[in-house]
Amino acid sequence: MNVLGFLYVGLATAMLIPAIVDVAQKNADWQAFVFSALLTGLFGMLLSLAVGGSLREGLDTRQTFILTTLSWATLPAFGALPFLWLGIGYADAVFEAVSGFTTTGSTVLTGLDSLPPGLLVWRSMLQWMGGVGIIVMAIVLLPFLRIGGMQLFQSESSDRSEKIVSRSVELIRLIGLAYLFLTVLCIAAYLATGMELFDAFNHALTTIATGGYSTHDESFGYFKNPASGWVAVVFMIIGAMPFVLLIQALRGHPLQLWRDPQVRALLGFLALVSLTLTVYLGINMRFPFEEALLRATFNVVSIVTGTGYALGDFSQWGAPVVGIAFLLMFVGGCTGSTTGGIKIFRFLVFFGTVRAHLRRMVRPHRIMSEEYAGTRLTPELSFSVLAFLVVYMGSVGIITVALSFFDLDLVTAISAAATSVGNVGPGLGPVIGPAGHFAPLPDGAKWLLSFAMLVGRLELFTVLVLLDPDFWSK
Repeated sequence: MNVLGFLYVGLATAMLIPAIVDVAQKNADWQAFVFSALLTGLFGMLLSLAVGGSLREGLDTRQTFILTTLSWATLPAFGALPFLWLGIGYADAVFEAVSGFTTTGSTVLTGLDSLPPGLLVWRSMLQWMGGVGIIVMAIVLLPFLRIGGMQLFQSESSDRSEKIVSRSVELIRLIGLAYLFLTVLCIAAYLATGMELFDAFNHALTTIATGGYSTHDESFGYFKNPASGWVAVVFMIIGAMPFVLLIQALRGHPLQLWRDPQVRALLGFLALVSLTLTVYLGINMRFPFEEALLRATFNVVSIVTGTGYALGDFSQWGAPVVGIAFLLMFVGGCTGSTTGGIKIFRFLVFFGTVRAHLRRMVRPHRIMSEEYAGTRLTPELSFSVLAFLVVYMGSVGIITVALSFFDLDLVTAISAAATSVGNVGPGLGPVIGPAGHFAPLPDGAKWLLSFAMLVGRLELFTVLVLLDPDFWSK
């Protein structure tokens, strides 16, 4: 409760930035942010004062599960307050805030070009704050909680006990500095392509966070300079890289990135799918090579990294493209990045486990050992990854069935489930596709999808473990 209180106060402080933007633009909507900041900050301070004192001891595993889930579940509830100023319902406001914090990028808002500037900045800030929170969670917390094979990335310098100790503070500081540096670099790159400062600032925040919120209804189709699209491609890929390795690269060891199997696999996969789609668009859609290459690469990278930007309505490019886009929703980037989805390293572990099983079928008495980046894949690690894959696909299936009770067609239901659990952004079909939005969905479906976005962002088991009675027993 003490930590949650401090988080709410931090969120309230962040709300003052869009308020300042509205004041500078002589927009009366600054009142929404000031009122929301006062309410959020007051609640946070009262919560911290009620429990008293400071956190002197580290959190054990059970406390970390509870804190992680509560923080991600409750921060969007306060982050949604400024959206109520628009006159939209609380279900829409929470959906927009959850989509922002989880860097999903699905939206219920239309007419973005005419929205108050402060509100557009707040949407971008939600994704930027959520992005750095995701990195910290993936690098510092999930390896200790041994979720979905994340124990493979437990830092050797970290305390091997079940405590989340202050030694992680230095790592968090480095993550924050690297994240800020890359954001500033992205802003400068967008400005160099001719973007206005307001657009460059907002899109840099949502690009490096692989979030996908834009200041325009056309998303990146609004910008006519192809260089802006290529800058987005580069920084979406950077956002999908392991941030621990990015920090090492920024400190003078760039080859550390290439030595990671998941980085090589991700770049190779993106190149293969992008080139395949480029050829398809050139032959079937008669696009010139440069345009086909940009549109194919941009949309493939956007979907795989879970950013959710759109450069054209790819649902109009034929059934094969729609099918590929659906499958890409499940992939994700590297672990320790801002991306959602299953993650590349889990696919590598899965394929390694399948390969070892096939070899054992041929030679049952031969002892074989599969490795990942020099680390032997133990049965526990392989089982952890396989269990995650089963639960992940099962979650998408259950949410799809649940959405069908709201009279949604199959394409809308299954793509909404996949994009929410994978934190991707747009779905498929005429309603929630790249040219659509989630506003037409019933409120019940929006609440369900908000839950799906949170569960997907928390890597499923962080929430599911709270439902186990043994978790609460002493």
